[in-house]
Amino acid sequence: MTRVKGGQHALKRRKKVLSMTKGYRFGRSTKERQAKEAIFHAGTYAFAHRRDKKNDQRKLWEVRINGAVRAEGLSYSKFIGALKKANIALDRKILSDLAIDAPATFKAVVEKVK
Repeated sequence: MTRVKGGQHALKRRKKVLSMTKGYRFGRSTKERQAKEAIFHAGTYAFAHRRDKKNDQRKLWEVRINGAVRAEGLSYSKFIGALKKANIALDRKILSDLAIDAPATFKAVVEKVK
């Protein structure tokens, strides 16, 4: 069987790996083996943190709602419980936006729940 020279493809592969680690520190940006490992770890962290980002957003919404509800003389947990009992189907993201952008509307929601 004839020999296949893979120089061109190997160089492309190396260049691609090293371009992905641009800006990394020490050997991780210049040495192929360390760069591959760095890419692998970066991908793992990115996957996990895409999920963490959703939790972080929810926490932010809860803090905003709590702040707005406390000004109306209610606690966050009592407000959410009262929303469920009143069958008002507004999620935390929408409630947070109302509290920030439309305080009058948010106040009306709180009054309806009280």
